[in-house]
Amino acid sequence: MTAESFKVLICDDSILSRKQIKDVLTGLGCGHIEQAPDGITAVEKYKEFHPDLVLMDIVMPKKDGLDALKDILAYDSKAYVVMASSVGSKEHLTMAIQAGARDFIQKPIKQEQLAHIFNIAIGGGI
Repeated sequence: MTAESFKVLICDDSILSRKQIKDVLTGLGCGHIEQAPDGITAVEKYKEFHPDLVLMDIVMPKKDGLDALKDILAYDSKAYVVMASSVGSKEHLTMAIQAGARDFIQKPIKQEQLAHIFNIAIGGGI
């Protein structure tokens, strides 16, 4: 898979966080990026967009990231979702992994962390 054909869905209620993540992914050559400001929109966009990678905040309005994760996995059990949270408690990490997230990263997301996840995904690691 190439960076240009790779599709990422960014789900975060912070427009600043979405912009920062999008800027990094664009800089890495990611060709297709969609965004969602809440969990309900995230599930809808997933079904329309069929992304290769989902980066999702846990704390979001309307539907939190954990519930959105469960809905996405019910729709597509092979979905690759990486959860992010500034709360960062061990409890959140455990709940995210138990719900089916492939990984969990602490916010603010560092450019190096995002590049690492993206490069593994491009290389077929997901």
